[in-house]
Amino acid sequence: MNAPPIIDESVFAAAGANPLGILSSCAVVVNQAASVQIDQDAIEAVAAGLVASHVPLPEWDEAIHFRGSGPMGIERTAGWVFALDALNFCFWAQEQDPAWRWRVHIDGETHDGYMALALSLREAANDGVPIWDPVWMANVDEGVLSRLFVPEPGSAPIPLLAERVINLRELGEVMLKLDLGDAPFIRFIEQCGTAPALVRAVVETFPSFDDVATWGAGDTPVEVRFHKRAQILASDLAGALAGEIALDGVEHLTAFADYKVPQVLRELGILRYRDDLAATIRRRELIPAGSRPEIEIRAATIWGCEMLRQALAAAGRDFTAAEVDWLLWNQGQHLPGTPEPYHRTRTIFY
Repeated sequence: MNAPPIIDESVFAAAGANPLGILSSCAVVVNQAASVQIDQDAIEAVAAGLVASHVPLPEWDEAIHFRGSGPMGIERTAGWVFALDALNFCFWAQEQDPAWRWRVHIDGETHDGYMALALSLREAANDGVPIWDPVWMANVDEGVLSRLFVPEPGSAPIPLLAERVINLRELGEVMLKLDLGDAPFIRFIEQCGTAPALVRAVVETFPSFDDVATWGAGDTPVEVRFHKRAQILASDLAGALAGEIALDGVEHLTAFADYKVPQVLRELGILRYRDDLAATIRRRELIPAGSRPEIEIRAATIWGCEMLRQALAAAGRDFTAAEVDWLLWNQGQHLPGTPEPYHRTRTIFY
């Protein structure tokens, strides 16, 4: 496999500010990767296609998300989004049969993955379950969550239920210890002021959001920062609270390195995998969290989206990296034919 393209000074400069250190740490991985390559020609071709199709900017989807009302409506919306993203990870089938996965039946349709999570939490909140309340979060248990996420008949239960309980309880317990008053989530957001500052505060305050990996060994290992769920939380809050609380700096967020977006990037030809990695993924074998191939996939996802953002900007379409991620993620829900599987890593971080 040819050496991956170098993220040189010109590419890095075109990315703009790097307040979270995500782009710089992921650039080290991309420049040293052995199993994953970014194809610049494919980036240009995909950008041209998106420009020609006049693809619209993605927006926060009010239909699938909860919105609080009344005097505490904004606080309830914010708390609900925090809970959503504490639980937003690992929806793929845990068994060899990719079809046997968690699904729910809501609004007359069957949903899986993130859509199933958001709709289940929306329905629970609308039914009066105080998803937004730190006290409720701190006391949640497997029985409570399993009742919120009842699968439709013949479907698998939601995976990693115990880990989801731990995440939600951590969120509630820490928020209670912070003692931020009657509207703790709004106060937490307002104390941060910007999206990057919010991401930093979240990963420093809640260990379950601190999504990093170690690259290299010896005297100079690199801490590679991904912060997928913390970044998507900041992005989600900016969407959910638009017009009520301003979160500046969303343009400084990167893509959200998960398992679906790299699958789409690979389908589009932007990511190319070495034969042995491709075979491992095709056999649906687990790739350990923190392994070189897993770190390479995630770092290349972040830079693949960033380089696509740069190509779109050069063609006159201004998107943030987060918006590029959303575009690709939405495409991933409707991939034609039989695309290559996504990589499988059992983790709470994506």
